[in-house]
Amino acid sequence: MASAPSVENRNRRTGLIAAAGALAMLGMGYAAVPLYRLFCQVTGFGGTTQRVSEADAARVQVGTTPISVRFDSNTDPDLPWKFEPSQVTQEMAIGTRKMAFYTAENLSNKPITGVASFNVQPELAGKYFHKVHCFCFNQQTLKPGEKVEMPVQYYVDPAILKDPETSGIKQITLSYTFHTSADQSAAVKVAANGLDRLLAAR
Repeated sequence: MASAPSVENRNRRTGLIAAAGALAMLGMGYAAVPLYRLFCQVTGFGGTTQRVSEADAARVQVGTTPISVRFDSNTDPDLPWKFEPSQVTQEMAIGTRKMAFYTAENLSNKPITGVASFNVQPELAGKYFHKVHCFCFNQQTLKPGEKVEMPVQYYVDPAILKDPETSGIKQITLSYTFHTSADQSAAVKVAANGLDRLLAAR
């Protein structure tokens, strides 16, 4: 009889440990995506590009070694947009800050908010491809039939020449894919404003 409370206490303790473990695993699941994104941004893993400030860009020394950047675009099948680069390639000396443009057009009859994912190839070049300004930093909401030009300002870090694995790269491909954003609140607001103006005109 004296051992019963001890067994009960052990069972309770085991249950509490299991519950704590389950909560920890749940928390890690929620944290995994932002932590993975942060890891990719810091290391360039998977061809993830780097985001830098104007001040960082201003300190870069422009070299003489040439490099080419090719631009690629893709659109998810569920997003009724036309999305394409305005130029095929750009040539520059490594360290030179350049501006490129993409165009997006909403082919549907309703406002839609899209968001762009991106990467570069070869993947090893990701940590040396720096963006100063980019449409991909924010969601984009287009009205029905609206066509916009979206800029990206970037440079290739001269440190790419000091890395034995990347020093021989002659061309980098910058690729974007536009997806329908899970958050359509901005598109709903645009639609509501358009309806209000239509009713007011009557």
